[in-house]
Amino acid sequence: MSSANRFSLDYYGFRQITGLLSFVFALFAGGVLQAADSPSATLALTFRPVQKDVDYELVDKADHVKCKVEVEREGKSSGWVVYGPEGQILRRFRDTNADNVVDQWRYYNRGYEVYRDMDSNFNNKVDQSRWMNIAGTRWGIDQNEDGKIDQWKIISAEEVTREAVHAMAAGDAQRLSLVLINKTDITSLGIQPEFASKILANVANLPATMKARIDQSKILNAKTKWIRFDSSMLMPYSIPADEGKANQDLFVYENVMAIIETEGTTGFMQMGEVIRIDNTWKLTQVPTPIEGDTMQVTEGGILMQPKAASSTSVMTAESEVNPETRKLLTELQQLDTKAPTPQSSAEELARYNSKRVEILRGLLAISKTEKERTQWLTQMIDGLAAAVQTGKYTAGARQLASIETDLKKQRPDSDLIPYTTYRRLLADYSVKLHDSATDSTKSSELQKWWVEQLKSFVTTYPKANDSGDALLQLAVFEEFSGEVDKAKRWYEKLVANHPESNAGRRAKGALQRLGMVGKSLALKGIGIDGKSVDLAAYQGKAVLVIFWATWCQPCTEDLPQVKALYQQYRAKGFEIVGVNLDSQKAGIAPYIAQHGNSWQHIAEPGGLEGRIAIDFGIISVPTMFLIDQQGKVVSNSTSIEDLKEQLPKILK
Repeated sequence: MSSANRFSLDYYGFRQITGLLSFVFALFAGGVLQAADSPSATLALTFRPVQKDVDYELVDKADHVKCKVEVEREGKSSGWVVYGPEGQILRRFRDTNADNVVDQWRYYNRGYEVYRDMDSNFNNKVDQSRWMNIAGTRWGIDQNEDGKIDQWKIISAEEVTREAVHAMAAGDAQRLSLVLINKTDITSLGIQPEFASKILANVANLPATMKARIDQSKILNAKTKWIRFDSSMLMPYSIPADEGKANQDLFVYENVMAIIETEGTTGFMQMGEVIRIDNTWKLTQVPTPIEGDTMQVTEGGILMQPKAASSTSVMTAESEVNPETRKLLTELQQLDTKAPTPQSSAEELARYNSKRVEILRGLLAISKTEKERTQWLTQMIDGLAAAVQTGKYTAGARQLASIETDLKKQRPDSDLIPYTTYRRLLADYSVKLHDSATDSTKSSELQKWWVEQLKSFVTTYPKANDSGDALLQLAVFEEFSGEVDKAKRWYEKLVANHPESNAGRRAKGALQRLGMVGKSLALKGIGIDGKSVDLAAYQGKAVLVIFWATWCQPCTEDLPQVKALYQQYRAKGFEIVGVNLDSQKAGIAPYIAQHGNSWQHIAEPGGLEGRIAIDFGIISVPTMFLIDQQGKVVSNSTSIEDLKEQLPKILK
């Protein structure tokens, strides 16, 4: 079946189920819905995602009789939930704007929502598709509603390489262009002309360049699959604006490869540099399949070249991909396709991790370069640390300690030593936490032990990347313990040693928050309706600023008392401004409709990792600021009891 015919069938199903949902919703709204009015599970399960590459849970037709469909309603939103034979959620179909027509189609796998089709303009056509949770981080826009993504609103660096591989395999230049940097991106980043011209030259004449590379490749064809993102870097590099390459900081992965598989044969595709542009990542060159047993590894792309040497030729190095390496890579890929799930037993997890360590040790032994050795060691360390966190593989902590000891003996100056040490500490903490879960005395002792471990780590490795996270934990611990002065000292050290890290920026915001009593507060952001909300507009009133989230139970528990105080004092000049820190906006309006906290709310992207949360160093919700009529902060950590005491004084 051609892709066009497939979409026509999907679209017919979409219209059919939309009409039926409209009928059911109308009955539901009228209060006369009967069980017989619900559609059958068989009908509901015939509907498919608009996009093809969605791994969602399917049910054999013979088991449809064991499935059930239930109506659910939340605020103005209503719809169906489809449950599987074991009671697991399979689908959700939602009407979010109360017009009795479905506008969201949600698909689940192992209990997680993995994909969602959306009709955001409510014209009965899907115009947005989103992958989430265990399916990754992608959000595509289909502007002309033809079933093909026209623009990526959000996409991770890893999934950019996935898209590129599948576009190359399909010979689809339009699809590939969506993950390639363009002139508009260059302008938005403010990349300087000497670099911009070279980058644009790399992506120029896309159809011809792409066709030539496909035609020359023996490993790439329509059956090629993306297996994994691979980079010699543990994390993206940051290029500060003052280097003169752009008018803002750039975040770049260097020398990215994609591991691919074609009919059982593992290979590589060179991606080059991958750069962040707002909430998306993009390639700065057309991908190149790697042929034969020699791999050309680029040492520094255009952006990662020192500015003074930017006009020199890019250096290359050769690393043989011998049959033994290919064999181990294939084994690793096959093992990872059968990775344990959260429901797997401790024995299954142990077997998987033991085998994975064995393969990685083999790759480590035959590696020819330090970059390759670092890559396989890092994978081993990360895998063991993640396994321990499941609570089912305590042996991983001992293995991490062994790797740490070997590194200190064999590579005393390696950056992998603090990297391993920190993950070994986290693993030890996880094991001890599990052992002390039911003993409050042990829990208290564990907390003291953990604080001492963090202090030792930041003293021994003050400049290590993980020291930023450790310093933030120490500062938060002291702040929650009421030791504000101690917390400030840790925040100050974090800002001094790691100013450009996320933890450093949050620490800077926390210092501002802790020191703003008696000072004026400037707060401005985008509201739920897309309009600006500015605290300056409340001059002359006492204002409570509440940082909150729909998932925050204490926020919901405090709300009745907050509303009562609002009703009591609003006529005397008391107002409230909410700052919502949900990562997604979809649930905010239904929550407000249900709970009645209908004052103005700022709701910007990013949630707890967004601009406002970081600017004020918000570490928990609810956090409340009380501001007097002159715009001065009375309290930076107000409680309900504080409000009851302070409001009568302020509003005399």
